[in-house]
Amino acid sequence: MTYRERLKIVMAGEIPDRVPVCPDISNMVPAQMTGKPFWDVYVKEDPPLWKAYIDAVKFFGIDGGFEMCGIDPCPDPDEEDPGVSRIVCRFPDESFATQDFNSATNDWSRYLILHTADNPPAYRISPDKLGLPQIPSTWEEITGVKQWPKGLELWRLVRKEMGEHGVVGTWSGPGTCVVGSPEDIYEYYDNPRKFHEKRDRMMSRLEGRMERIAAMTPEDRPDVLYCGGSGSLIWQTPEMFRELALPGLKKVTEMAFDLGIPTHVHSCGPEAEMVKMAALETKLTIIDPLEIPPMGNCNLAELKRLYGDKITLKGNLHTTEVMLRGTVSDVVEASKKAIDDAAKGGRFILSTGDQCGRDTPFKNLNAMVETARTYGKY
Repeated sequence: MTYRERLKIVMAGEIPDRVPVCPDISNMVPAQMTGKPFWDVYVKEDPPLWKAYIDAVKFFGIDGGFEMCGIDPCPDPDEEDPGVSRIVCRFPDESFATQDFNSATNDWSRYLILHTADNPPAYRISPDKLGLPQIPSTWEEITGVKQWPKGLELWRLVRKEMGEHGVVGTWSGPGTCVVGSPEDIYEYYDNPRKFHEKRDRMMSRLEGRMERIAAMTPEDRPDVLYCGGSGSLIWQTPEMFRELALPGLKKVTEMAFDLGIPTHVHSCGPEAEMVKMAALETKLTIIDPLEIPPMGNCNLAELKRLYGDKITLKGNLHTTEVMLRGTVSDVVEASKKAIDDAAKGGRFILSTGDQCGRDTPFKNLNAMVETARTYGKY
């Protein structure tokens, strides 16, 4: 089977030739492999992250695609333009901060983005944390950005580049973090109505986006739709999730199911209660990364026993203790245990418990892939 065929079969709830293996190398590993400063990837798109990711997928021979979701083939024509990013500060180590400016409203964004040479961008930074004013006194245009197609043309290019090495998906719309910051938590308890209204607006946007996806030609439709949000049960209790996010998750997974498009949730951190709700109350296809304690609260074997016939589980090798700091033997042992815990009967993808760190040894990624090939037989 090709990588793409294997993933489409497992998403259909059937049993492929072997356990698919898809370690999360979404950002840091591909950017590091370019050998360039990270701002070349994230700001100058030379290469863009999607290209770096696909190159890494091919290099390691993984069943790729689930970690690439930033390409939008059907943007909302009424969505507000976020503006143009401008450099508002440069630092002695050559790192720099950007801030979005909306020329239509003459407004600057409330937050900065910090770009460094050896890490992905740091978002939502208040200017005062860097000793900068809210409205910059000086700024400069970003130059040297490599030009790529947009919209559907870019989508088709990305799918061509991926080919049979994996699947290509996009966002379904607003995700599962209606409450998404410490400030939001306080505001929720002071003014819950605000978040009920936000939930309802998100539902409306979600339905509009799904209508645009439904209008795409069958050959252009995404292989999978992403409808999760990192840390959904970090910022929200299970009760808050049920009240604010679950209605949207139900709606989008039902609409996608009717279109024959699988759905995927990524939510790092504690996730066991979310797995239960998704498996029993929605039509969600895949959930990851199923992190173990202390960052998460998932037991892969237990989740398989309880919900493995209803939902595809994807996870969950520890990204620091096993993938980053562990030996090849550690990776092989952990991969075999995950396969033993969750592969029986299908509906399992061997992956990591969140994104692999920048300096993850290549030999460890290779060991994970090889274990799936040789041990991950049904």
